[in-house]
Amino acid sequence: MTFHERELIEYVLDQRWYGAKSRSVAHAQVLDSVELRAADPELGIALVEMRYDTGAHDIYQLLYAVRDGELQIDGLGEPQLARELVSAMRSGLTLQGTEGIAEFAPIEGCAGLGRELLDVRPVGTEQSNTSVVFDDELILKAFRRLEPGINPELEMLRFLTRHDFANIAPLGGWYAYSGGPLSATLGILQQYVSGGLDGWELALDEIGERSDAFLERLRRLGEVTGEMHTVLASDSTDPAFAPETPSVEALGLLTATVDEEIERVFVDIPDDDERLEPIAGRGEEVREQLRLLTHAGTAGMTIRTHGDYHLGQTMLADRGWVILDFEGEPARPMSQRRLKRSPLRDVAGMLRSFSYAAAGSGILRGAPPPEEWEDRARATFMDGYFETVDTALLPPGDEATRKLLSIFELEKAIYELRYELNNRPDWVAIPVAGIARLLESNGGS
Repeated sequence: MTFHERELIEYVLDQRWYGAKSRSVAHAQVLDSVELRAADPELGIALVEMRYDTGAHDIYQLLYAVRDGELQIDGLGEPQLARELVSAMRSGLTLQGTEGIAEFAPIEGCAGLGRELLDVRPVGTEQSNTSVVFDDELILKAFRRLEPGINPELEMLRFLTRHDFANIAPLGGWYAYSGGPLSATLGILQQYVSGGLDGWELALDEIGERSDAFLERLRRLGEVTGEMHTVLASDSTDPAFAPETPSVEALGLLTATVDEEIERVFVDIPDDDERLEPIAGRGEEVREQLRLLTHAGTAGMTIRTHGDYHLGQTMLADRGWVILDFEGEPARPMSQRRLKRSPLRDVAGMLRSFSYAAAGSGILRGAPPPEEWEDRARATFMDGYFETVDTALLPPGDEATRKLLSIFELEKAIYELRYELNNRPDWVAIPVAGIARLLESNGGS
């Protein structure tokens, strides 16, 4: 299959999932292609390298279609191509490319995988990947920017499905590439959560008018989160998931990484910005709090975690809360996203999400939350969490747990501050308030 380089570059640069928009592309080429269908329309997978003028490069997955001799550079919106990928998983095919192979695998017992798929519709809201829904029963996610190794979403879903964790969209199959350029996960198939309500949107809809009802929902979400962490820590025979005691060196490395983030954020804080006044000049206080992470004896265990946990990664369905998107933070390299971490890091992400929901209810819905709603939300979620989590994973004692949790919240709020300064100036007050509150609660001046 022949792609014209200039057309290829222009197409990829124009996509929402293209992740290097600030870089100048010097060259693009197809590294390998795998044919899914030889007859018209010809369908296949292409691995495309985008090489930048700095010498760095990324590899992207394209799914092409050729109909009546006309090349559609990326044809996942073509229903026949989407069906072909699922059919290959159903049959467990291995297809030979020019340099490597594409392997397709089903999960035994996946509902909907064994029958003809009729309605096919793309999900148009995703930023970094592309998803297609079949008959409101199955959803296919194709990963676009590829990194070597197993994608954490496949790894996590496979583990949670195998260990019967009920609060996910179960894995139905996957496909992967191995060979010349790299070995990487290309996509996954899951059961589709039909009629589910997005957790973030649900929070915004209910905080203003049905705040008590939403608090009860949060108690159950806390229980589900504790159950998820307990399951993720349940298999000591699997090296990728067995719980570990963090070393002083590992915690020191994390502290050093966060130190760099603090340096970047606080150096850039404008002196005359009134919104930032509560935290101006307090970078060293933040550092002192985060250095407490080096006390390994109070850190509990590290396990595989969700890695990017907030209300937007949840849905409320007829069967209860469903947790989604186990890829981890997309800006982090794959190797970092697969690291074991304290489960309290997930908890901190969700608690910070409550701060955003409380503010967003006023900003986006014109319905500020009742007084002290955020404090009640935090307490309710944590009550549910402590009821179900294996407490052996946590630091010994309530005070040590609270301290470590606040440190992870502080780390998250610093990340948020940097993001908001660069992207949403009107939301800067949210992380500023969080940083100031955490410094005060931890004994800051």
